[in-house]
Amino acid sequence: MTAATDGPALPEAFAEIAEDFHALGGKDRLQLLLEFSQSLPELPERYAGHPELLEPVPECQSPIFLATEVDGTGRDATTRLFFSAPAEAPTTRGFASILAEALDGRTVGEVLDTPEAVTGQLGLAEVVSPLRLNGMAGMLVRIKRQVAQKAEL
Repeated sequence: MTAATDGPALPEAFAEIAEDFHALGGKDRLQLLLEFSQSLPELPERYAGHPELLEPVPECQSPIFLATEVDGTGRDATTRLFFSAPAEAPTTRGFASILAEALDGRTVGEVLDTPEAVTGQLGLAEVVSPLRLNGMAGMLVRIKRQVAQKAEL
């Protein structure tokens, strides 16, 4: 087993991201996280002007908000993820971008089956504080709760 796969099996998209991080040294892992932060998609207009539609993630040290959409019901429904995070919070934005890349467009079942431990399997514990990793875990918990509710599970 490689470091990227220790613990519960990672969903395919997370496994690919984890491999990318584990292939790098500490400084380069931070650079990759920064690159993720720069690729976080903008909020669609329906959310951009309506912050009340987004849920805050208080576990994060920086202000971040998220919303999910589910097309259909049940485990086979498609999930969409949306995040709002300030540009001056690159770690938080990077975590949101990783979650968006790995989970946006996946089925509800794939999202719900993502182990909470995934945040610790990306190889970032060496370069960011445990408090910051808890923020990413907080995002995942909220995503899973919203998705389960919207998919009527």
